Amino acid sequence: MYDIGIDVGGTGIAAGLVDSCNRIVAQKTIPTDRSLTARGMSETLVALTDELLSEAKVSKGRIKSVGVGVPGTANRKTGRIEYANNLPYCQGNIRQLLQAQTSKKVYFENDANAAAWGEYLCLERRPESFVMVTLGTGVGGGIIQNGRILRGINYAAAELGHMTIRYDGIPCNCGRKGCFEAYASAEALAAQAREMMEKKKKSLMWELCGGDLTQVNGRLVFDAVRRGDKAASKVVEDYAGYLSEGLANIINILQPEVLCIGGGISKSADLLIPMLQVLVRDKVYSRESTVNTRLVAAKPDSEAGIIGAAKLRLSKDERSA
Repeated sequence: MYDIGIDVGGTGIAAGLVDSCNRIVAQKTIPTDRSLTARGMSETLVALTDELLSEAKVSKGRIKSVGVGVPGTANRKTGRIEYANNLPYCQGNIRQLLQAQTSKKVYFENDANAAAWGEYLCLERRPESFVMVTLGTGVGGGIIQNGRILRGINYAAAELGHMTIRYDGIPCNCGRKGCFEAYASAEALAAQAREMMEKKKKSLMWELCGGDLTQVNGRLVFDAVRRGDKAASKVVEDYAGYLSEGLANIINILQPEVLCIGGGISKSADLLIPMLQVLVRDKVYSRESTVNTRLVAAKPDSEAGIIGAAKLRLSKDERSA
């Protein structure tokens, strides 16, 4: 038997067939159509899962459940996205539509919560408290405590990207200024790199993007750092400073056993994590304690969002519902 996990992102939608050992045995990805209504999105997800099962030669009868991770505030009682600042569709009951179209139990969760749950499930030893910060189009967060996903009274808990790290800072698309997301997302890193490139016309980053600023992304910046580009190194140094401010805040508030960095940026963990370990250690209130939060990177290519969505039925919250 299998579960299907769907990770709806700002740029792509990934669906995976997950076995009883939390392994993805088949996967399919399509671009995100940001103009879709809730019904259009549900129809897209059904078509995607049908294609996934067809290509994997697995019948619907072998599927236990379908789990969906979506951006924004995912109300698991109503099955609606109540607010998502990075995607336009918020109306319509996606879970209800999916259940009707798939005839399967559908679990519905914020995408960062699902990714945190997936990463947590894949740990060899599961800690009592676990926080994941996902660095992608935005900055997402997920908090796991004693095998439960922390959601809050309105399912909007762990929006860690929307805490302010500079009260008079740059505008965020959530409506506030100086949000962690505005400085520490992958999009923010790319914007910081483009700003530096305008000042440093001889930076290797120009060569790597072929002179096209629209092609600048986090991977390109870290590639330039590995090749010794000083401008790129300065960008990453400043970016790590912003990132460490938010991470130190999270640790000071929650003191989790493990804080995990996920998302596309985590693929450059070999460069970033050592910098963050030093910067965060100097900023946390508990710096003199004998035990402190372990800062780690998500496993490479773990596809935690898919695994977590697929296995939402295993959380204590769902089992006791």
